[in-house]
Amino acid sequence: MVGKASAALNGERLIEGVAEPQHYVQRSERELRRQSVHRLQIGLFGLAAMLLIVGLANIIMDRAQTVDAQDPIEQVIAVDEPEEEAVIDPLADAGVVPAADPTQDSGAAQPARK
Repeated sequence: MVGKASAALNGERLIEGVAEPQHYVQRSERELRRQSVHRLQIGLFGLAAMLLIVGLANIIMDRAQTVDAQDPIEQVIAVDEPEEEAVIDPLADAGVVPAADPTQDSGAAQPARK
């Protein structure tokens, strides 16, 4: 290994030239069959993996939908929450500015009747 690295540093060629032209050699039937079986195995493995991934995603989505539909804490929270009144003007409610609608100040602004 060290000899090859030093040869490459010295500028020597590591690969020697081919003396004769190389011709295409046909593969035997056994090699072709092995190659086609290997491709078929890879394809079937890929299809099985995609089927498993889609099935797992479907199971997760179904579980998420059933949990959302049957969550009992939602009903408890909805019953316990007091109904909120609509806040028209928060500054007027805090007493910072006068109320724009005189009916909001029900007790303090009305004169006493005799």
